[in-house]
Amino acid sequence: MIVGSVKENTMLEKRVSITPESAKNIIGLGLQVCIEKDYALHLGIHDNEFKNIGVEVKNSSTEVFNSSNLVTKVNCPSVEEISILKENTILIGMLNPTKNKKQIDKIIDKKIKPFSLELLPRITRAQSMDVLSSQSNLAGYRAVVDCVAEFEKAVPMMMTAAGTVPAAKVLIIGAGVAGLQAIATAKRLGAIVSATDVRAASKEQVESLGGKFLTVEQSEDMETSGGYAKEASENYKKKQAEMMKEALKKNDIVICTALIPGKPAPRILTENLVKMMKPGSIVYDLAAEQGGNSAFSEAGKINIVDGIKIIGVKSLMNSLPLTASSLYAKNLFSFIRNLYSKEKKDFNVNLEDEIIEKSLIKKD
Repeated sequence: MIVGSVKENTMLEKRVSITPESAKNIIGLGLQVCIEKDYALHLGIHDNEFKNIGVEVKNSSTEVFNSSNLVTKVNCPSVEEISILKENTILIGMLNPTKNKKQIDKIIDKKIKPFSLELLPRITRAQSMDVLSSQSNLAGYRAVVDCVAEFEKAVPMMMTAAGTVPAAKVLIIGAGVAGLQAIATAKRLGAIVSATDVRAASKEQVESLGGKFLTVEQSEDMETSGGYAKEASENYKKKQAEMMKEALKKNDIVICTALIPGKPAPRILTENLVKMMKPGSIVYDLAAEQGGNSAFSEAGKINIVDGIKIIGVKSLMNSLPLTASSLYAKNLFSFIRNLYSKEKKDFNVNLEDEIIEKSLIKKD
C-alpha cells in the first residue's frame, strides 16, 4: 500500500503534509511513500532527504495520484487535482467541508473517501492527531510576536534612570488553544494580560497562566459537548459589549481568537467598541478569514482607524511553515497509524471507530 503526497500551491500554502521524519515513521508501519519532485524544496528540504529513507520521488502530481492508495494534503484538492485522483483512493487533509462543499461532492462522487482532520472528536485517543490544536498553538504564539513587532512601544515594564516605562496591557478574546498560547507568550514578554471566553471552564486555565479572567455574568452553558464554544444569545452579547467597553479603554493590544466550528466567526468588537481604544493600540484578528471578530478587520490587510491598527490575519501558518509542517505531519502520521491494519496490510475504514466515523465526510 502506497501513501502519496503532491506539492501544494506555494503561493497560497507553504506547509507540507509529509516530512522526512513522518515519512520514515509511515514506512515503519510497512507502507510505501511517494512524493512529487521538489516536494518541500521551498522549505529547504531536498528530495535526497526523502530518497535516503526510502521515499520514491515521482516527476509529476499525476504520477503520484496514479500510484497512491492514500493521498495526504494540507488543503482541499483543486478541481484539476480531483479530476486526476483515482477511484477508491483515501484522501486525508484539512478539507474544510463547509467552505469546499462543491469540491467535496465531486470527491465523493468519484468514490474517494475524504477524511477531514478538523472534524476529529475531542477524545483522549485523538489528541495526537489534533491538527486544530497543533496549528492553533503556533497561531497564538505568532499573534503575540506580530503584535509586538507592530506595537511602537516597549512591552515589559522597564525601570530606568530616565523614569519608568509601564508594561503593555494585552487582552485576549477567546481562551481556546490559540488564546491560551497567546496569554503564555504575552506573559513571558512581560505584558499585563487579561482574557475572556464564553466558556466558564476556561477561567481556571487563564488564571493558571497568570492572566486575569474577565467574566460576563450569565447562566447559560456556552460550551458544546465537544468542548468548543457555541454561539452566544443576544442577551449575552449585550452584557459582553458592556464589559468590553471598560476593558478596551485600558488595553494596548487586543488579540481575537474566537471561532465557532462550522459557522462564521462571531462579531465581538463593533465599530463603536474599536473606536473606544487609544490611538496607537492594535487589534489582531486571527478569525479574519472566517469573517472576523472585529469591525474593520479584513483578511490579509492592516486597516488604520482613528490611529488604531486593525490587523486581519491571512494564512498565518505561512509565516511558520517549517514548524507548522512538522506538527501537521506528525498529526497525519498518527491518523494513518490508526487507519492502517498491519494484519490485513490494508487501510481499515472501520466506522465503529469514533475517530474514523467522525472525520469521514459523507454525502450531504
